[in-house]
Amino acid sequence: MLPIIAALLSAMPGPPPRAVMPKGAIQEITLAPIFRYRFMCSEHPAGELDYAGDALGADCLVFGGMDGDTGFAKLYRGDGGVNADWYGWHTDVLAPVNGVVAFVYDNPRVNTPGRLGPPPAGTVRIRTTDGVIVTMGHLTNLRVHVGDTVAAGQVLGVDGNNGNARAPHIHIGAYREANNEPLQICWDLRALAKTTPFAG
Repeated sequence: MLPIIAALLSAMPGPPPRAVMPKGAIQEITLAPIFRYRFMCSEHPAGELDYAGDALGADCLVFGGMDGDTGFAKLYRGDGGVNADWYGWHTDVLAPVNGVVAFVYDNPRVNTPGRLGPPPAGTVRIRTTDGVIVTMGHLTNLRVHVGDTVAAGQVLGVDGNNGNARAPHIHIGAYREANNEPLQICWDLRALAKTTPFAG
């Protein structure tokens, strides 16, 4: 029994390193869309979160609710009380960069919307050729493994609701591996124009 527990613990993600905020201007990284559908993100401002993969990151959710020329952008149908109400629930999550998968943790736990779950989140970290780590959290049903080479737009898994989350969404952050400096997330707006409104 002890070897099984040790193996499980060694597979659990440790936190990323502590962020080292730059003294001058905050650098940024431009990422490809993480969903095929339109999505919106809430950013974590400087100083809100401590870890390099969290600091300056964003929490992104698919939205729907618009039908042609009518309706309002909404994050969920009904009252959002079940995961299936949320437009992003179990939609494909796409790699935002080209790189090599540096870390994977698949968390099969499913949180109830509105209730914060325990860490850790289902996580994928991708290392780019220029030494940036892009980390994504709250995925499930992962389709990649450590050492895999991925291309922007490739499916990594699906949008889940696990770890320290209250609703289906994807957290995304990026930092320079050499000095743990977090980067501000910017989106490739031309690529975003190719995403589609959620239908259904």
